[in-house]
Amino acid sequence: MDGKLNSTDVLVIGAGAAGMLCAIEASRQGRKVTIIDHAKKPGEKIRISGGGRCNFTNLHCSADRFISANPHFVKSALSQYTAADFISLVERHNIAWHEKELGQLFCDNRSTDIINMLVDEMRDASVTLLLNTKVLSVSGQKNEFVTHTRAGKISSRSLVVATGGKSVPNMGASGFGYALAKQFGVEVLETRPALVPFTFDRERLNSFKPLAGIAFRCEVKTGKASFALPALFTHRGLSGPAMLQISSYWREGDTLQICFTDNEKLSSINKAKQVSGKQEIYTWLSGIFPLALAKFIASEAGVSGPTGNLSKLQYKQLSRVLNNWIIKPAGTEGYRTAEVTLGGVDTAELNSRTMEVKKVPGLYFIGEVVDVTGWLGGYNFQWAWSSGWAAGQVV
Repeated sequence: MDGKLNSTDVLVIGAGAAGMLCAIEASRQGRKVTIIDHAKKPGEKIRISGGGRCNFTNLHCSADRFISANPHFVKSALSQYTAADFISLVERHNIAWHEKELGQLFCDNRSTDIINMLVDEMRDASVTLLLNTKVLSVSGQKNEFVTHTRAGKISSRSLVVATGGKSVPNMGASGFGYALAKQFGVEVLETRPALVPFTFDRERLNSFKPLAGIAFRCEVKTGKASFALPALFTHRGLSGPAMLQISSYWREGDTLQICFTDNEKLSSINKAKQVSGKQEIYTWLSGIFPLALAKFIASEAGVSGPTGNLSKLQYKQLSRVLNNWIIKPAGTEGYRTAEVTLGGVDTAELNSRTMEVKKVPGLYFIGEVVDVTGWLGGYNFQWAWSSGWAAGQVV
C-alpha cells in the first residue's frame, strides 16, 4: 500500500485461526476482503500448537466445555459451524489426521499443514493478505472504519477484530483488541492467563526438586471444578493436562485438592500392614509410584518406618495425602506460557449469531479476544473456526 486511502468491504485485523477463516467465508459471500497482521507469517499460534501438530478441534465440542460469563453464548456459533465441518475442510485438502484421546484431533504431520490450507483457501477466495502491517489507530463513523497502519490507511465498511489475547507475548500477543473494544465503548471483562502451569513459593518448590520430570495421574479439584488427567512435576511447579485444565478455574489464593488416582485404595494400604509388615512404607509405595514420588508422599503424610509399625492415625494421614492432598499455588507462569487468555470482550455486547457489536454496526469481535475460553484439547481452535465462520457469513 502507499500513503493514499485504500478501501475494502471488510478488514480483518489478525491473521490467526479465527481471522483467516472469517476472511475466507466473507470473501465467498462476495465481499472484498483484506486481512492484516503485524507478524511476518500468518497463523503463528497455529504453528506452535499441539507440539507442532496442531490439535485443530475436538469431537466432543459442546457449550459445557467452555468458560464464559454467559455459558449459553457459544451455542449458536458452535451449531452453525461444527467440528465435522472443519474436519471436512481438512480432508478436502488431503491432510492426514488422527484422534489422540478424549476426542482430540491432531495432524499426522505438521501444524503448518493447517496454516497452508487456510492460506490456500484465502488465495482461492481472492483475499488480500498483508503481513508486517502494524495497526497504529482505528477510527469509525457512519458505517465506515478507517484503520491507520504503517503501510497506509484502509477504509472498510466492516471491521473484524481477531487479534487474540495476551497469551504468549513473545509472539506479539498484546491487549490491542481489548483497547480497541474499549475505544468503541464495548465492555471488556477482567482477563487472566488460562491453561497455564502453576508456580509455588520457594519452600514448597524446594520440596518438589527431586520430583522434576515425574508424571502421575490424578483428579484435581478447585471449587466445583475437577479434572481426572495426567499431571507433571516441573522445576517451576506443577504442569500437565490436569493442571492446565484446572488453572482456568483457579483464582489467586485458592487451594488445589489432589487425589493420586494411581494409588490403591485405603483397604489395599491396610493389607500392606499384613502382607509387607517389615517393608518400609516408601518402599511399599514405590510399587505404585516412582521411588522419588513414593518418598515424597510418605514425607507429606509424616509417616516412616516399616508398614507393620504404623498406627491407625498414620495410615489415616497417608490416606489423606493419597486421596486429598491439599496444596496452595503461589500463582501461575502467567501469559508467558499460557495457552489462552480467560475473559475479554463481554459477550453481552455481541450478537451470538453474528459476533457483531450490538451498538456499533459493522464492528465484530471473534476468537480468543472474546470472553470465551475452551478446555484444553482443541476446543479453543473450534471456537476460533466457529466464531470466524459465523461472522464471515454476514460482515
